[in-house]
Amino acid sequence: MTQWTSAVGAGQLARLLGSQQDRPAGPGTRRPPAYRALADGIRLLVLEGRVPVAARLPAERELALALTVSRTTVAAAYEALRAEGFLESRRGAGSWTAVPAGNPLPARGLEPLPPEALGSMIDLGCAALPAPEPWLTRAVQGALEELPPYAHTHGDYPAGLPALRAMIAERYTARGIPTMPEQIMVTTGAMGAIDAICHLFGGRGERIAVESPSYANILQLMREAGARLVPVAMAEGLTGWDVDRWRQVLRDAAPRVAYVVADFHNPTGALADDDQRRRLVDAARSAGTVLVADETMSELWLDDDVEMPRPVCAFDPAGSTVVTVGSASKAFWAGMRIGWVRAAPDVIRSLVAARAYADLGTPVLEQLAVNWLFSTGGWEQAVTVRREQARQNRDELVAAVRGALPDWEFEVPRGGLTLWVRTGGLSGSRLAEAGERVGVRVPSGPRFGVDGAFEGYVRLPFTVGGAVAEEAAVRLAAAARLVESGGAGSGGEPPRTFVA
Repeated sequence: MTQWTSAVGAGQLARLLGSQQDRPAGPGTRRPPAYRALADGIRLLVLEGRVPVAARLPAERELALALTVSRTTVAAAYEALRAEGFLESRRGAGSWTAVPAGNPLPARGLEPLPPEALGSMIDLGCAALPAPEPWLTRAVQGALEELPPYAHTHGDYPAGLPALRAMIAERYTARGIPTMPEQIMVTTGAMGAIDAICHLFGGRGERIAVESPSYANILQLMREAGARLVPVAMAEGLTGWDVDRWRQVLRDAAPRVAYVVADFHNPTGALADDDQRRRLVDAARSAGTVLVADETMSELWLDDDVEMPRPVCAFDPAGSTVVTVGSASKAFWAGMRIGWVRAAPDVIRSLVAARAYADLGTPVLEQLAVNWLFSTGGWEQAVTVRREQARQNRDELVAAVRGALPDWEFEVPRGGLTLWVRTGGLSGSRLAEAGERVGVRVPSGPRFGVDGAFEGYVRLPFTVGGAVAEEAAVRLAAAARLVESGGAGSGGEPPRTFVA
């Protein structure tokens, strides 16, 4: 990382550092020198992801004034951070945050757990539940009944089956977002949708603003496409976005594309409210940024009293700023690789034209199955089953982790499929490594950040419950003991855990 992609103001950094003062020190802890405390505070903010990697820090004099300390203290803290690899500087460009070269970075090759290991390993890497039967079987049977007319065609529908495009458009219209079939393209899952969008708008070298943390597989997809990721820290807890920070990044970094998960964010579970959505759309429009809204979790509210905000695209009536991505893979079944894009007709035409050089189209039989679910009411019934299962798993996993690992911290999200956990000061990468040895796979926090942030976190999905959740927590506790004792090893690349 040779230059900064965002900036942190002196006042903002002072507030973030001030929030650490509420954390109690252990008994007998000696107070470190002022410069050391400042360096440690900034380092922790970077590792937690609250200050993004590659964020320009304030000049020494500015930060000294904001913190009411001497400039010498700030200079010494910056020098300590440079020596440790958490800060880089260049004359005329200032200083920006970094992560030491030896720290674990998001790994390539996020392969799934080998089938032969399923009997001995609890897999907490994949945030996906088994299919909600009997609805999968019924949908496939219904699709087979509708298949014969399509079997007499070439079978390539780059924009998607007309019937399914019309059905998806009707569903948006029913949500209060008037939509024509010409605004819909069916894709091979949400990943296929976002890949197509990135290639259309975010060519190699283009900047893409992303939440920090964000969905690991999407971050890797964007890296593979050659994008320059600009991380934007999430607001505290489950409160959604820090829109003022987003506005600053969109103005200063001028990214071509921004990617957000407004509905039960992966991995934190945060739910952005109507005001945040409206303000972010306005900021993206002002900056000329295409805002990609990932709605794959939007139907997975788990508490009955949750009031869902309006879709992000509802605040872009002209359709010039927001591109929406949806999918059947999270709400229904990961094996149903059907996604879609909702955008302005000219964007859809461009995406469809580019598809001739990609995958040509999405499997007809799976499109027919999803269309059967939408048209018969089977979708709503299946998603209700999915919510009940995820809610029960969430509650049982939360209880198990609180019992086995009382020092781990998290807020319980009201929807989605994931729990974002602070690991009591332990390295998430070392926990993932130790977990492999004791029979539990868990993705470490850095996989969800840019360039190694979130080392003190892991993500736990709501995919196991009951006795399996209890055993998973017991194995995580065993992994934590290994890390604390130094028995988890050190250095090297973290284990390659599939993240979904």
